[in-house]
Amino acid sequence: MAKKILGYIKLQIEAGKATPAPPVGPALGQRGVNIMEFTKAFNEKTKDKMGFKVPVIITVYTDKSFTFITKQPPASALLMNAAGLKKGSDNALKNKVAKITRAQLMEVVDRKIEDLNTDDKDMAANIIAGSARSIGIEIVD
Repeated sequence: MAKKILGYIKLQIEAGKATPAPPVGPALGQRGVNIMEFTKAFNEKTKDKMGFKVPVIITVYTDKSFTFITKQPPASALLMNAAGLKKGSDNALKNKVAKITRAQLMEVVDRKIEDLNTDDKDMAANIIAGSARSIGIEIVD
């Protein structure tokens, strides 16, 4: 018999650096989840994505147990990493801050496609290119 779900918690946590401090501790403590168990499991699962904030969806059950799913880092973070930027443009229409190649764009698409609402690589490339435009990154061939 399936466990009854108490609720979902959505957080963005630095990969491999989850601690019982806010925002993790209070969010899990309200639902009665074992915070240390979650932080150890999360840090172990995300140690390969160090340097990124990773979205996580935690499913909490009525018996205070939990499961969690990690997503890929946000597209903007992946794009800024590919372009070597710390932050995006203050005015993306006027100020272009970096250029990336089509090959670099496709690397981001390959990594992010599982979280997007399409399986078509060309459509996914259009979605990611839109994100790049919005933070001032130009795509060159």
